[in-house]
Amino acid sequence: MDIIKELYSVVIDRKNNPEEGSYTNYLLNKGTEKIAKKVGEEAVETAIAAAKKNKQEVIGEIGDVVYHMLVLMADLDISLEDVEKELRSRR
Repeated sequence: MDIIKELYSVVIDRKNNPEEGSYTNYLLNKGTEKIAKKVGEEAVETAIAAAKKNKQEVIGEIGDVVYHMLVLMADLDISLEDVEKELRSRR
């Protein structure tokens, strides 16, 4: 999905060129533990929305999970290509 690549590029840009007031920079400055907690929090919120069978809420929560995963990837210097390679190896 091109939007994921685009969003990841923005996250990487924020990492390399911090912007005042950026939520992405806030997370990156707080560190891996904070980012990992946000990933977990958003994943739980996704599961809860799914259990309620609220499709629109699930879509929104998946967007939150994807965003926070991209921030975690950037924090740990994991590229989209690294993840793609892993997924292909499992196919």
